[in-house]
Amino acid sequence: MATLTYRDALNQALREEMQRDPNVFLMGEEVGVYQGAYKVSRGLLEEFGPKRVVDTPIAELGFAGIGVGAAMGGLRPVIEFMTWNFAVLALDQIVNSAAKMLYMSGGQIPMPIVFRGPNGAALQLGSQHSQAWESWVSHIPGLKVVAPATPADAKGLLKSAIRDNNPVIVLEGEMLYNLKGEVPDGEHIVPIGRADIKRPGNDVTLVCHSKTLTVALKAADQLAEQNVCSICARSAPSTRRRFSNRSRRPTARWSWKKDGPMPGSALRSSISFSATRSTTSMLPCSA
Repeated sequence: MATLTYRDALNQALREEMQRDPNVFLMGEEVGVYQGAYKVSRGLLEEFGPKRVVDTPIAELGFAGIGVGAAMGGLRPVIEFMTWNFAVLALDQIVNSAAKMLYMSGGQIPMPIVFRGPNGAALQLGSQHSQAWESWVSHIPGLKVVAPATPADAKGLLKSAIRDNNPVIVLEGEMLYNLKGEVPDGEHIVPIGRADIKRPGNDVTLVCHSKTLTVALKAADQLAEQNVCSICARSAPSTRRRFSNRSRRPTARWSWKKDGPMPGSALRSSISFSATRSTTSMLPCSA
């Protein structure tokens, strides 16, 4: 089992999926020559060339729309935003086109597209660079949303997102790119929407996602001698209910700043998800 950083796990997932499927391509600002603002796309331009690693102008709405059109035509685009805060400009394509195309076409046009990039607060950045997008995009019917907490999940969830026939939002923790962790060798796929129980317990359930997992595990270590704390990361609703009913004390954690919680970061159902099918039944997703 290899030890990789979060960014290298994402890079490995992109490389493996681009090698596996010639329809997969990466598009975004500085993903090619500069090798990504956070170096996630390092080495991909040299290996796959400029037709599959496409540098774009600073025009999020434009290249998000190109990605939607490419997905409608049978390709599998991965659209990188330098930060999810800039994706505000692309919301029309994400919300009104990508999320609804399958429904509007009566199931005839799948939308195999991934929108990914850094999300949440970081160090010494302005407020317009520090928003947590989970509670925004998880309310949009037709979108799947993942926010991996570990290098293993970063690789496995991104690979699942690229292979999915629905639009998937990948929210990468901006403070996690240097995080190191073990990543299984060989084909590593993490199913979207399946919970990951990090530590079983009886009295308190901590439900978390993204960078809050590390904080929750530290809290659980302090309670380990009493065997009272369960950790549920990468949460699915059914597992959340099972553990919450067991402990009767479910506790949710969201993205945070050093001095307190980010405003507006709470997810619906007062719970945070790391890899859940955060859609409603209003618009169907394909299998």
